Amino acid sequence: MAVTSPSLSPSEKKHWWLTNRKIVEKYIKDARSLIATQEQSEIVLALNLLDSALAISPRLDQALELKARSLVYLRRFKDVADMLQDYIPSYKMANDDSSYVSSDSSSQQLLSSSSSESQEKDQIFKCFSVSELKKKVMAGISKSCNKEGQWRYLVLGQACCHLGLMEDAMVLLQTGKRLASAAFRRESVCWSDDSFTIPFTGDTTNLPQQPSTPPRALLTESESITNLLAHIKFLLRRRTAALAALDAGLYSEAIRHFSKILDGRRSAPQGFLAECYMHRASAYRSSGRIAESVADCNRTLALDPTCIQALETRAALFETIRCLPDSLHDLEHLKLLYNSILRDRKLPGPAWKRHNVRYREIPGKLSALTTKIEELKSRLASGESGKVDYYALIGVRRGCSRSELERAHVLLTLRHKPDKATNFIDRCELANERDLETVKEKAKMSSLLLYRLVQKGYTSVMSNIMDEEVAEKQRKKALQAIQVQKTNQHEMMNNKDKLVTKRRSNNNNNVSVENKTNITSTTVNPAVFKGVFCRDLTVVGNLLSQVGFNRPIPMKYEALSC
Repeated sequence: MAVTSPSLSPSEKKHWWLTNRKIVEKYIKDARSLIATQEQSEIVLALNLLDSALAISPRLDQALELKARSLVYLRRFKDVADMLQDYIPSYKMANDDSSYVSSDSSSQQLLSSSSSESQEKDQIFKCFSVSELKKKVMAGISKSCNKEGQWRYLVLGQACCHLGLMEDAMVLLQTGKRLASAAFRRESVCWSDDSFTIPFTGDTTNLPQQPSTPPRALLTESESITNLLAHIKFLLRRRTAALAALDAGLYSEAIRHFSKILDGRRSAPQGFLAECYMHRASAYRSSGRIAESVADCNRTLALDPTCIQALETRAALFETIRCLPDSLHDLEHLKLLYNSILRDRKLPGPAWKRHNVRYREIPGKLSALTTKIEELKSRLASGESGKVDYYALIGVRRGCSRSELERAHVLLTLRHKPDKATNFIDRCELANERDLETVKEKAKMSSLLLYRLVQKGYTSVMSNIMDEEVAEKQRKKALQAIQVQKTNQHEMMNNKDKLVTKRRSNNNNNVSVENKTNITSTTVNPAVFKGVFCRDLTVVGNLLSQVGFNRPIPMKYEALSC
């Protein structure tokens, strides 16, 4: 005996459908009234009503639009992207270019193939590519498609902008703006005065009244979208210039462009800032500024803890300055991240998030990372942990002076002070405000570790400089003593030479004096002095000859006669 389910009559079916329709309309009406208050608590209640309506009618366009706009108002941009991820151009292109198929994606494809007929009937969840989107925009989209899909581009474009998907946001907002302007032009025909001229003859009460002017909210939304598009284009132009300078090897120019983006007056999305910090860290690393590069990697990881490139770069920087424990810690963290990716069979984060690596590259990276970790552990076991190159960390040369070290240390201290570690968050639009405290805590911890490392490096380098100064003073004293000894020896030699020359001159003078006396004795007429004073004159002459008067007076001794 076959079991048959109870069948409802056509009138009962109609009554059931009308009842659900009335319920859904009531939910939507109540949700609109709650959203009109623009209070957060009321909008949360409206979301609950819209979820109930979508549970009854999952593809109702009005409920989907109200839910998406409510999520944008509550700044739950990730929920909007998850809800409309099939409309994100980069996500569709990544799915088309991907070379691997996971179990989850294969099951989704089977489900999508089984329900392809129902999806063809409904145009709400139809994916598009960037090329198809441009073709549709250039050729003109039908009126029904404009009415159904224009809000998706505008709402999803705003969500992508706040999530850091700038290229996708620009494409979506431009498309939504074109569709909205085209629809506005078509509807504005009935608002113009010269479209339909009706002569005012008779009673005007029975005449069909013209629609009122368009609401101000539409113009305000259009203006906000125009301003948002201008800001997106400005940020993309600057990032393009910075990346071009980085690829050309102009690292200071790239740092300048990225700093203008990161230190600008107007805030930027979290994902976009994390990407810019990562690129500036690469520029700092290429220019040899290790501390600044590590600081930018810390900011990137505070904004995006699953950034693989930031972990790899920071580990390589620590290995460059031979800070092996910190490098090993980052590599272990990266290994855990790789293992989680292989376990989940997908890259971290939502499906629409962009990554610098592909899933198929993870196994090879994991094997190379395991080898690197073993190598670092062997180096640590051999005792290389205490040989940190603090000169490279601070950015000074070996043998630098004390003034150079103090100047570099002051600049690093002012830039990486832990009290200022969270200032960059003020210029960041977080995708979820609930992550604010977590981001601040991570930024403070990483900045404190870098600050302590810089202070330790300053102490080590300063002690080396002081030791070198003491050794230099000792060398100078030794050189001075050697110079004094040499001068004393030179003076002694000079004195000896002077004495020798003086003796030689005295001997020469004595010889000349003797010659002169012989000459005078032979040439002078002998005078004979007589008298009682002859003996006294002889004594005076001897005295004069001793003093240096080398002209002896010839005397003739004769006996006195009585």
